[in-house]
Amino acid sequence: MKQWHMKVVAGMAISAFSVSAATDAVAGATPPVDTTAKVLSRQSADGKDYVVTEITIAPGGSTGWHTHQGEVYGLVKQGVLTHYGSDCRHDGQYGGGQPITDPSGADHVHNARNLGATPVVLDVTYVDPAGAPTSDSAPNPGCNFE
Repeated sequence: MKQWHMKVVAGMAISAFSVSAATDAVAGATPPVDTTAKVLSRQSADGKDYVVTEITIAPGGSTGWHTHQGEVYGLVKQGVLTHYGSDCRHDGQYGGGQPITDPSGADHVHNARNLGATPVVLDVTYVDPAGAPTSDSAPNPGCNFE
């Protein structure tokens, strides 16, 4: 199974989500483009935060380059999500009904894009250390797209 991610930042508007702050300045960080999220549930237990979010990426939109401190589990509800690793290569494509996951750690920089004509809709569960953001912005690793 290939792996992917979603970027989550404070607020809710294009280029932002409504989970937790991840807007700390990162030199050269790439923000999400035409991506929104709605938090469906947020619980904390035993030193972990469990956040369930519905994420929508408009046609032409992207998550921006980022990493995760915790675990990410999701399901593509609609559209096709295209994932890129830090080597700038396309390393996965996920359509409606397909599960997605993403590794944690600063060494797993990635970006997810919607290259299609319809919105990508994802249901995503983040399992993070208590108080951690669901993602951390990262600079573009040198790819010729956002």
